[in-house]
Amino acid sequence: MSYRLGIDVGGTNTDAVIIDNELNVISKAKHPTTTDVSTGIYNVINKVLNGCDLCNTDIEYAMLGTTHCANAIVERKNLNNIAIVRIGKPATQAVKPLIDWPEELKNAIGGYSFLVSGGHEYDGEEIAELDEEEIRNIAKEIKGKVSSIAITSVFSPVNDEFEERAKEILNEELEDVSFSLSNEIGSIGLVERENATILNAAVVNAAEEAVRAFKKALKSHGIEAKKYFGQNDGTLMSVDYALQYPILTIASGPTNSIRGAASLAGLEEGIVVDVGGTTTDIGALQKGFPRESAISVEIGGVKTNFRMPDLITLGLGGGSIVNNQENGIKIGPESVGYRITEESLIFGGETLTATDISVAKKISEIGDPSNVKDLENDLVERAHEKIVSMVEEGIDRMKTSPQALPTALVGGGSVLLPQELKGVSEVYKPNNFEVANAIGVAIAQVSGEIEKIFNIDEIPRDKALDKAKDMAREEAIEAGADPDTIEIVNVEDVPLAYLPGNATRISVKAAGQLRH
Repeated sequence: MSYRLGIDVGGTNTDAVIIDNELNVISKAKHPTTTDVSTGIYNVINKVLNGCDLCNTDIEYAMLGTTHCANAIVERKNLNNIAIVRIGKPATQAVKPLIDWPEELKNAIGGYSFLVSGGHEYDGEEIAELDEEEIRNIAKEIKGKVSSIAITSVFSPVNDEFEERAKEILNEELEDVSFSLSNEIGSIGLVERENATILNAAVVNAAEEAVRAFKKALKSHGIEAKKYFGQNDGTLMSVDYALQYPILTIASGPTNSIRGAASLAGLEEGIVVDVGGTTTDIGALQKGFPRESAISVEIGGVKTNFRMPDLITLGLGGGSIVNNQENGIKIGPESVGYRITEESLIFGGETLTATDISVAKKISEIGDPSNVKDLENDLVERAHEKIVSMVEEGIDRMKTSPQALPTALVGGGSVLLPQELKGVSEVYKPNNFEVANAIGVAIAQVSGEIEKIFNIDEIPRDKALDKAKDMAREEAIEAGADPDTIEIVNVEDVPLAYLPGNATRISVKAAGQLRH
């Protein structure tokens, strides 16, 4: 029998599970996340292996969900120096690249930005000819100064010819640079698609570091498994695919928890509340997958339009600091995080945390309850009510109707919450809830997704749909899916009334099992 190793690196803890072919959990472990990714992954692998009798060679697949790329953007650290090439002159000169970016993030990625003549109409017709000489001059200017290039062209999701040609020219002139093309990352909408492409180009270094750390930790334990990364739609991608599209790892942590919760609770539709040490993520399930956001999503202060899970994040976790103020109880967003075993009252510390409240309320049994026995009942009750009301309000905001929905509580911090919540038809707190994120990445399928505009005057709708489905299948295969197991899991066909002609936007997602 072969086994899967799933690892999820969170802000507070790094979690790991080993599961068998029947998706049964053989071993599970938690370890505080470390500043350098490699040490935390190494430690949790060591711990999870010690929890079972497996040989390391029995592990066939290893999956990693990580916040490394997201952290690089938020912290403005370890980002690539990049060149931004927009093919859209003269049509797009009014709005420059990086127009709405935070100044410190602009500085962190370098200041090389270029507008080049060219671009296409919504139907793929050329607006202006690509100026190849301009591209070659750009190559001369940035040679030796950048390590990553983001290329965006007007309506490239319809016609990617100019982006591909620009990449070809720059590749001829430059060495050791990576490329991010907007037609492969974002959807329609020039500025948001360009932003997503720039962020993808900026986090290549961070992705390479995460890959090195993952490989090193596995090799140190003699694990020669096929390696995959979790992406933010609840599916997997190969290591090579992750290096090409590292931005797809952003928000993979909450997504892993949603997928893990769906599997553990047996839910296809409903709400998932994932309570960690510092934050609580609330998401919705649709057919067992996270519901995607229908609006532009901000990452590190930058608006993007590539796919992201629809999430509400609260500053509430097991380590959240509780303050009794004159105007009421305040919980979070400050947290002791992974230092909870040193600083919270139940572990002999001096900081009142949300976990201390749950122990005093006798909802959970952690640490030494005698350390919180002298807390005032009124304080405990008001703090507990505040914790519960924060989550109930978040669930209401996530719902699309007033109907009560089943809700799964997962994550180590979910011990804070009771078995009954307002607006919830049934509360599930399944076995292994505390490692749902690692389970989610371990059980995941491999997917491919495309979004294109088709002109129905030139290609019939049924043929356009078939073409889009074939493209999504090819994306899934490239990401590591077994071609014989691929299914189409989502199709959207939206006529674009605001464009001239008979245009429609088709979005398709395909998913399949891991390729052996």
